[in-house]
Amino acid sequence: MGAGMDKGYKIMTGKRDQGFTLIELLIVVAIISIIAAIAVPGLLRARMSGNETSALASLKVVNSSEVAYSASCGNNGYAVLFTTLATPSPTMGFISADLGVLAPVKSGFNFSLAPGAGAVPGPADCNTVATSTGYYAAAVPTGYGTTGSKSYATNAGNTVYQVWAAGAPTEPFGAPAIPIG
Repeated sequence: MGAGMDKGYKIMTGKRDQGFTLIELLIVVAIISIIAAIAVPGLLRARMSGNETSALASLKVVNSSEVAYSASCGNNGYAVLFTTLATPSPTMGFISADLGVLAPVKSGFNFSLAPGAGAVPGPADCNTVATSTGYYAAAVPTGYGTTGSKSYATNAGNTVYQVWAAGAPTEPFGAPAIPIG
């Protein structure tokens, strides 16, 4: 062969410059899968903890809203519907719009409000809505074990109780309900 014969031709060598091998890609995918398997349960627990903290804070808001409502509009009676607490009396409501609906669902918890144990009908409020001498509010996870692992309840005693169960603590509060503030 002459000196000009191999011009324009690339001589093939044993090296490959084409990218990653299948084995290298599988190793990377396996490492990412292991990291995800370790991280995801922790993230789900953190989300559940955040949901539970939000539910607890919302029930404390219900307590303070009921006290304000009773003193200013309820003629010493308590509201037994979230919509009553959200109704302007006479200038503004006592609770935020996210809880001021008939059956609120917030941060993975179902909320309920009803007359308390032993409560009797009270006087009409400033909007001519019937009140009660007591109230009972509860927050139960929408998916027990996934959105929360505790249920909460409170009443006119202004103490929030919790149980590690799918159902809310019942009145009168006692074991296994634990007061938390």
